[in-house]
Amino acid sequence: MHPPASSSMSIRFVISLVQDAVHPRLIFNQFSESAMSKERNSLGIGNDAATRDDAAHSPSDAAAFAAANACGNDARADFPIIVHCHLRWDFVWQRPQQIFSRLAKDHRILFIEDPVIADGEPRLAIDEPYPNLVRVIPQIPRSMAVDADLDAEIFLPQIRQALREHPLLAGKFVNAVQWFYSPMPAPGYMGQLGAVGVVYDCMDELANFRFAPPDIGDRERLVMANAGVVFTGGYQLFESKSKHHGNVHFYGCGVDVGHYGKARDTTTEIPAAVAATPGPRFGYFGVIDERLDYELIAALAERFPEASVIMAGPVVKVDPEELPKHSNIHWLGQQRYEDLPSIVKGFDVCLMPFALNEATRYINPTKTLEYMAAGKPIVSTAVADVVRNFTPIVSVAYSQDEFIDAVERAWRDPDAALLAQGIERAEGASWDATVESMRCDVQQALWADVSAQAAA
Repeated sequence: MHPPASSSMSIRFVISLVQDAVHPRLIFNQFSESAMSKERNSLGIGNDAATRDDAAHSPSDAAAFAAANACGNDARADFPIIVHCHLRWDFVWQRPQQIFSRLAKDHRILFIEDPVIADGEPRLAIDEPYPNLVRVIPQIPRSMAVDADLDAEIFLPQIRQALREHPLLAGKFVNAVQWFYSPMPAPGYMGQLGAVGVVYDCMDELANFRFAPPDIGDRERLVMANAGVVFTGGYQLFESKSKHHGNVHFYGCGVDVGHYGKARDTTTEIPAAVAATPGPRFGYFGVIDERLDYELIAALAERFPEASVIMAGPVVKVDPEELPKHSNIHWLGQQRYEDLPSIVKGFDVCLMPFALNEATRYINPTKTLEYMAAGKPIVSTAVADVVRNFTPIVSVAYSQDEFIDAVERAWRDPDAALLAQGIERAEGASWDATVESMRCDVQQALWADVSAQAAA
């Protein structure tokens, strides 16, 4: 059921229509000279790989160390961070999780999610799902779930009290940095938690997503007007946001090569749900939403009835009953991050079957480098950032027939040289080095402002 077309509907954009026994999921998931160097970093030109589990010994340490040293040994290097995020920490492991799992090594992180519907009085669920990262999930009864601003009126006092008294939070978030992913909660929370500055990490153009609130653009302008630094997850976003802010940096995809490289390990076992399907296997993992071209997926299944089309990921904002029902399309549902390398190992060709619409205009899919790290051929529709950043390693198609033909070529005659280039590109795109550079940008932007204000 779609929410009613009203002003309250626009704010309830942050409450999921896809629910489970625990809590709702989201309904929307997913140059100067110095900026050019950051672009090279984010595209995987120049740094070695790192894994999430063994970053301390990764080859990317030298690059990360150099980025950190560029900021100097500032006493504020361990500043706490308060994150406002529309993506659940335990949803698909993507940009926020990659960034804050790394920042949590040196910074205390408070990760505030959007409210979920729960019985009883409004309250906070507080836990520590990752070392040094505390998550707050506001719980609100459906009758009170009206809009983001009312949410802030209800929960801001509770969050302030928790920051004073809760054992996981008390005294640990003084002079924090406020880091926004969604601009929706900004009017109610920005400047209300004693933060020294604001960061806006714009990983998607949320205003273009299905069910986007009509006022999300106004709220984004508020965030950008107060942000000391703005990050973007794609080059198209960088160009767009740079027109409205003077300190914007493009940081695209990173990748855990050690993690996804397990797909190239002979000891990695393909899971039964994939292994039981007949080959060849054409596969996708990621969020299944309005950004995918379902007619294209159906056409691929029809062209190769002997093949299996594997779609692994949670279904959001689209009706599962309206997905293609071909017998050789296998909808596997949400998968654990830990299992993705074994799943992709079973793919003969990795798919990026994105629709070309407003929701995909600015995307820079994280899965591109993850597929590369797995050593698999990749076929994509003509998403602008993919065309710009990842050809010819990724085979880009401009029509349905081109896409299907490219999948067949990749399956029957994979290009070993391009696969090797893809692995090399992935090995140069560590999340570690990217995050260190982002951290340095925050220090330079926010504390330069503080110093200037103090001098004045």
